[in-house]
Amino acid sequence: MATYAIGDLQGCYDPFQRLLDEMRFDPDRDTLWLTGDLVNRGPKSLKTLRFVRSLGDSVVTVLGNHDLHLLALAEGVVKYTRRFQTLKGILNAPDLDELADWLRTRPLAHYSKDMDTLLVHAGTHPLWSVKKTLARAREVETALRGESHLKLLTNMYGDTPNAWSGNLSGMSRLRFIINTLTRMRMLTVDMSLNFAATGQPWRARRNLTPWFEVKDRAAADTRIVFGHWSALGLIVLPNLVSLDTGCVWGRQLTGVRIDNRIPRIFQVPGQARKGK
Repeated sequence: MATYAIGDLQGCYDPFQRLLDEMRFDPDRDTLWLTGDLVNRGPKSLKTLRFVRSLGDSVVTVLGNHDLHLLALAEGVVKYTRRFQTLKGILNAPDLDELADWLRTRPLAHYSKDMDTLLVHAGTHPLWSVKKTLARAREVETALRGESHLKLLTNMYGDTPNAWSGNLSGMSRLRFIINTLTRMRMLTVDMSLNFAATGQPWRARRNLTPWFEVKDRAAADTRIVFGHWSALGLIVLPNLVSLDTGCVWGRQLTGVRIDNRIPRIFQVPGQARKGK
């Protein structure tokens, strides 16, 4: 039995299959963790989503920002534009409702006590312990799975509030939690979310800090596996595993076996770019 974690797929079905072959993944024996953003930008979002769902209990995937946007499109709370044409196949699929219902019940954070490892799409706020991160995630999951999910999907967009307070309530609170778990990269000196800096962290302004480098971070002793930040690339440290290596941009798709004392890295070439 092995547990593997793989970075953002974004509809890159063919590299995904090559990586599973490279890892010799067996769904009857092994467990697969996915960092979210299963869909969008790549050429085979529908095939990717259907395949991941078919893996049943052998896969754990958290929701990414692109997955949440797909849900908003599927529910009709935002308008479809050509910018999201790679999602058109899903939106026109006969099994759209089944796929959307399955996706809507995925978690925003997943924790393994045995491995002391937390899986999230983008990261966790420096003020949140693992316990608090899971509790915050459950707030959103409850709303997303309940009768108020349309209200949540309609109101989740926006960059404010950008600072955490336990006094936040309603949609403002849920929006901050979503932004933290699915969009966060850099923080200001007062630990407010900054969404403008999306590139390599060493090129950002000096008053910005990657969320995982904030001093005295509450969850620093737990290994965190995340994706989302393709410009950051691969990082494999005892307590930090960054797995978005730009598959959809033609770089690599990366997986790591995380149940061993020494993680093993697997990589395959990313999605072929048009014109190459």
